Amino acid sequence: MFGLFGKNKPVKVRGNSGDRKYGVAAKNVKELIKKGCQLLQLPPSGARVCLYEDGTIVTEEFFPTLPDNSELVLLSKGQTWSGVLGDIGQLLSTDRHADALIEAAKDLLSDEKSPKRRKVLSDLLQNLEDRADAESREEDEDWFNGVDARFKTKSAYMKHNCESRIRGYMREVNDTTKSIQRAKVKAEFLKTSQCLVEMLKNDKYNGNYFDRTEKESGRLCTKEGWFTCQGAFDEELCRSLHSINPYGSRESRIVFSTWNLDHRIEKKRTIIPALLDALQNHKTADINLDYVYQLLFTRANLKLVHIACHNKGAHNLLCDTSKMLRAGKHVFLFFFYINKAVKHI
Repeated sequence: MFGLFGKNKPVKVRGNSGDRKYGVAAKNVKELIKKGCQLLQLPPSGARVCLYEDGTIVTEEFFPTLPDNSELVLLSKGQTWSGVLGDIGQLLSTDRHADALIEAAKDLLSDEKSPKRRKVLSDLLQNLEDRADAESREEDEDWFNGVDARFKTKSAYMKHNCESRIRGYMREVNDTTKSIQRAKVKAEFLKTSQCLVEMLKNDKYNGNYFDRTEKESGRLCTKEGWFTCQGAFDEELCRSLHSINPYGSRESRIVFSTWNLDHRIEKKRTIIPALLDALQNHKTADINLDYVYQLLFTRANLKLVHIACHNKGAHNLLCDTSKMLRAGKHVFLFFFYINKAVKHI
């Protein structure tokens, strides 16, 4: 209708990159593209116009139905626009607008009443204020608030954090000794426990799992420090796509403490009872220490999970009884660890 009566429709045009907008009045899409290309210094050949909000292409038929001052994006040949979400992605991927976004988000959050919107704004602020690139205490003092002064880097603390969790699993194994009634079984279980401790010492308690400075094959995170939930024990992936970077902020570091290194085959309900059962009629020398060690302390049986994905009910997964006892050719490994363990008894 605008074109038929010679009236111009006012719209706002911007390019595929950059945030500057231009007011343009045009009778139709052809005229709009011509004027827009002149303003944005784009080649008119193959150019087209789409809606800023969702990337819908504006045709000659669609143009007259647009509200006045609609926000449009002028695309040159080969360019695409995925909508406002793509623009947000560009903003978050650069430090150029970080300070302004942080202040704007804080202002909105202070007046926002909707719980859902407050959650979105809070998550946005957490990502904008991310300091994952900083590593030392001097670079990010707030991150180290409450952290023992002996830790000078984030990676060193995170490595210690993982070691502490693994040490905790070892303490649970040791505590089992108190409930064993038969003296011979108790003695053998103590030997097995000492051997496992020596194996953990050799592997530095697997602290590399949380250390982003370790090789990719040895860590559970990206080199930037991002961890991804591996899903419940009986699922291959996390349905909610939980992820976190405890290196980014003090808050994220604290929240990460609620994530679990969960045993798929359960430690107390299954692994330790299976070990005790094997020791009823066998000695420590007969036990496949490698298999037990893998089940208790390694990624072979551990999954990193968000607290919401941590299923505390019975997992109903059993140990492979055929692997609990070692083959004769591996007996020398037992003597290696038992000799080291004896020195600590």
